Amino acid sequence: MNRILTITGLTWKAAFRYRLFWVLAVLLATSVVAFPLLLKDDGTARGLTQILLTYTLSAITGLLGFSTLWLSCGTLARDIEECQMQVVSVKPIGRWQIWLGKWIGVVSLNAALVGLSGAGVYALLQFRADTLPPAQQTILKKEIFVARASAKPTPPNMELLVAAVLQKRIKQLSGAGTLPNEALLRKQITQMVLAENLSVKPGSFKRFVVELGANFVKSLNRESLNRDNAVRVRGQTLQVRVKFRSSDPLAAEGAVYQTLWQVGVPESGNIKRLEKLLPAESFQEFELPPDMFDSEGRLTLDFYNANDVALWFGQDDGLEVFYTESTFGMNFIRGLGIILCWLALLASIGLAASSWLSFPVAAFASITVLVMGLCSGILSSAIEQGTIFGLDHETNQPVQPAFDSVILPIFKSALAVINLVKDFSPIDSLSTGRSITWGELGLAFAQIVLLMGGIFAAAGIALFSRRELAAAQVNS
Repeated sequence: MNRILTITGLTWKAAFRYRLFWVLAVLLATSVVAFPLLLKDDGTARGLTQILLTYTLSAITGLLGFSTLWLSCGTLARDIEECQMQVVSVKPIGRWQIWLGKWIGVVSLNAALVGLSGAGVYALLQFRADTLPPAQQTILKKEIFVARASAKPTPPNMELLVAAVLQKRIKQLSGAGTLPNEALLRKQITQMVLAENLSVKPGSFKRFVVELGANFVKSLNRESLNRDNAVRVRGQTLQVRVKFRSSDPLAAEGAVYQTLWQVGVPESGNIKRLEKLLPAESFQEFELPPDMFDSEGRLTLDFYNANDVALWFGQDDGLEVFYTESTFGMNFIRGLGIILCWLALLASIGLAASSWLSFPVAAFASITVLVMGLCSGILSSAIEQGTIFGLDHETNQPVQPAFDSVILPIFKSALAVINLVKDFSPIDSLSTGRSITWGELGLAFAQIVLLMGGIFAAAGIALFSRRELAAAQVNS
């Protein structure tokens, strides 16, 4: 381990010798602290979040991402090209120890920069929050400066419901001597079942049962503090976020609908009724009274449609319940941890490329991989359309089917790999007040650093161990 740490120290010395650390520190301070101070928000909690959290964390990720690739490519490739690696390799140290020491050096350097810039962003957030109007400060504290876990109603098993209705309908048609088109019939029944389960007709009720989760139940049963020892479960108000669509195609823009809600444990005296005027086609939040769940953390919400038109709640975004799980500070630290996992993967990619390529080629190859990751939306769009060059307007067929048959499988494989990394979005979670749990951070570390980073590390160490350093120097 001492040998690995020695290489780590040499990597740090090189970063200071070439003034990379100080240049990055100045750039980060300018982009995430000084520049946001010059920008004025619109006086709302959302506007402040957009400027400070979203912008600053994106700037940190972008700056450190490109600098990580540059440093990780240069620290190994340059040492080989300038004959420094030949001197180190003759010492009693393995090639894998050199590679791992440089990786730890790059990652620890990033950890220091992420920590410094994160502390600056956090201090700036607290300073700018005090300048908001009191009403917006309340929204900021309840919806953003928290770590809110969320839970959705348990969805019905649509496949079983559709299969049951389909089987019954086929028997009816067969008994009448009609041969049904099963594919068309399934599609029609699916739409019918969705309408019955997701829409609420005028004067009708719909019950939402929300399981608040294992962590909530664990804290509830202990009647004590949760895992962060900061937020009590009992006595806190829950937030409900709803979004519904109106069946009236002629509804005026900005029209509101009367919604009646009943929350509490059914068949008990602990029942509260709420009346809300809410617009359609947009997310709306309102608070629930505290302690309206049962002993197993199950929350029951009854909705009554008091309007003349049916209201449609989406299966994925129709209703969601939020409760405070931990503090914003702890959530912010976990978010920075996921960003550091991304940077650790980029360090593995850069070192793997420089293990067998010269510095310019390694940097080009690494940045190409990064750009592919940033263009995942384009890859996903091409896969959904089933073509790269689009469809012919006359035949509605792909323009280059042979090319698509080769490239699309590559795009699918690349997108599957990219999604392992991009499934974690700390910036979006922090800007919306969603909780980033320790489990999510651990899963991010496992998928991004151990799995993806481990693949690149194994390839890089294998290539570096077999590389002829003297031959590379002669060829150069």
